[in-house]
Amino acid sequence: MKRDQWKSQTGFLFAAIGSAIGLGNIWRFSYMAYNHGGGAFLVPYLIALVTAGIPLLILEFSVGHKLRGSAPLAYAKINKKMEWLGWWAVTFVMFGIVLYYSVIVAWCINFFVLSFNLGWGSDPNTFFFQEFLSVSDAPFNIGQIRIPIFAGLILVWFINWAIVYRGVQRGIEAANKIFMPTLFVLTALLVFWALTLDGAANGLKAYLTPDFSKISDPKVWIDAYSQIFFTLSLGFGIMIAYASYLPRKADITKTALITAGINSGYSLFAGLGVFSVLGFMAGSQGKTIAEVVSQSIGLAFVAYPKAVSLMPAGNLFGAVFFLCLVVAGFSSSISIIEAFVAALIDKFGLQRGMLVTIISITGFTASIIFATQAGLLWLDIVDHFLTHYGLIIVGIAEAVLVGWFFHIKVLRHHINKISSIKIGKWWDILIKYFVPFVLGVILVGDLYYEVQKPYGGYSWTSIILIGRDWVIVTLIIAFVFSSKDWKSEDFR
Repeated sequence: MKRDQWKSQTGFLFAAIGSAIGLGNIWRFSYMAYNHGGGAFLVPYLIALVTAGIPLLILEFSVGHKLRGSAPLAYAKINKKMEWLGWWAVTFVMFGIVLYYSVIVAWCINFFVLSFNLGWGSDPNTFFFQEFLSVSDAPFNIGQIRIPIFAGLILVWFINWAIVYRGVQRGIEAANKIFMPTLFVLTALLVFWALTLDGAANGLKAYLTPDFSKISDPKVWIDAYSQIFFTLSLGFGIMIAYASYLPRKADITKTALITAGINSGYSLFAGLGVFSVLGFMAGSQGKTIAEVVSQSIGLAFVAYPKAVSLMPAGNLFGAVFFLCLVVAGFSSSISIIEAFVAALIDKFGLQRGMLVTIISITGFTASIIFATQAGLLWLDIVDHFLTHYGLIIVGIAEAVLVGWFFHIKVLRHHINKISSIKIGKWWDILIKYFVPFVLGVILVGDLYYEVQKPYGGYSWTSIILIGRDWVIVTLIIAFVFSSKDWKSEDFR
């Protein structure tokens, strides 16, 4: 079976950037920078980018490119016994992360529509949690399916299906060539508009003023490395699959540097708009920034709608903001689905069209649990366990597998042979020693806090049956897939 290829290096770059830039770039980075020392947070963040983010991105690009396969195929070529690792990565992001991620995109679609008439009313907090989500009091009190979210979910999965169904060139590459320029233009419009608002300067001051006393806190460094790891889609199996579609001659290091640079630059730039709006909101209400800022979901669906209601032509500003979130969400969700599709095609030689249809229907059906009244609670628990344990363990295993069992010098030689920017032995050291150490510290820290008390104040039963068991089930599925014989001719 002839392997798909990107039509151009630019197409691959847009797709890689599209996967990296997601909802977290707009709301998570801004809050984290504010909370961890403002401008001072850029010190640990940039160090994390250089010492872990870029080296791992180069690793995933080069593994996919040299071994010409998805994560399971690439890992199987390195060591047949490690095939399960590739399957686990693409399985828990497909039947975990993208399930709840698609529901968040459905929320964004709903709020895009609500923006035009400020449909969240005068109290966005009450509207979001009590009316829109109608959040239940416990994870196992499932309640009813929220119809507006369900309708948005249908649209999300239809668009995901339509893009991935058309393949690498006509689907994913073509879509990202529209998504990425659109996202950058919309974001620039938002930021420059926000900078003109009264009080914007106070917001920027809160966002960027360095507090170097914060960076002596180990947790700030752990959060910086965690953010870099998650924001570049490392450990998802996505970048390996995307790089496998590159032609034989491809500039690996230059593309990795551009992808990482644009991703991090976008986060910082978007934060200017986020905190300009929060500065305006604080000034309008006679409050401090600390009183109006909120983390992640609260920032996007409570704080921002409140600010939009206060500003001139706010309905248009709100529509552009939520359209940004929708575009960023789709560019990431299609990459996750493609990583899983690529793995199944590699393993079983299946026909793309029918496979994508079955996966999309299955994904949509499995997503419905997150569209119920208990959906937010399930989302919180599943996200915590998959990102704090699944992704971190995959990252450690990936660095150890490639660093210690694949003759990393051979891989470095492959990279330097085709790249304009050469890498030296420092890369070997980072992959073999530093990256596993840093991710190991993050993992141990998470485990330490986990056993102290149940995450988020949930019951131990909810934590075990929803969080822990979701991780375990995806791991079992990975071993089942890896136990099957290779039907395609790609594995040699």
